[in-house]
Amino acid sequence: MNNILLLFSCIALMTWWLLSCKRNVPPREDISPPLTTGTDTVADPDTIVVDSRLTFQEAIAGTKAPDEILDQLVLIDVVYRSTDLKVHQGQILTNKKIEEDIREIFTFMLENNFVVEKAIPVVAYDWNDSLSMADNNSYSFCYRNISYSKHAKGLAIDINPRLNPLRWKNENRPNQPVGAVRDTTVNGTLYPGHVVVEEFKRRGFRWGHTFSKYYDDHHFEKQ
Repeated sequence: MNNILLLFSCIALMTWWLLSCKRNVPPREDISPPLTTGTDTVADPDTIVVDSRLTFQEAIAGTKAPDEILDQLVLIDVVYRSTDLKVHQGQILTNKKIEEDIREIFTFMLENNFVVEKAIPVVAYDWNDSLSMADNNSYSFCYRNISYSKHAKGLAIDINPRLNPLRWKNENRPNQPVGAVRDTTVNGTLYPGHVVVEEFKRRGFRWGHTFSKYYDDHHFEKQ
């Protein structure tokens, strides 16, 4: 009889111990999921929004640039997070001398969650860079007076021109593009010390913020 009572006592004690341990286990939803890297968001090509898918001939159609300049150009695909926070694929028509820089800078901007609204060759705007800028389009090559513009050879790139408008330093003139307002709290806006600015500078690009007459914050160029 004593042995039976002892057995029941042991069973009761074990049951109480198991229930007590179970109460101390946190609910499943309180356990944080494992962190994912930025590359997980672009792993599936079906989720990428395509902004531009031109051939090289389509991208240079209608330009007045001579063959000696066209021979220096290359059309590259770039991936970026746009203002809708989705991953997009666009294209940059640029000079072969800075091709690798541009590829790697777009990768850098994506990895650092820096927003680029769109990247479409200026042919889509009938070679009107003012229309391209007003649409906040990021681009490199646009033929014009070769004596003053690095864009004429594709040795410059503009990033989010509407978020980073040209602002005059000593003249009371409107920002370019007209109506654009600079707000450094908005993702996609550049300012001194910004990681994207520093990456361009590390690669030997000159930033338009340092120009004498105006702050051309969207503009980066290379010799």
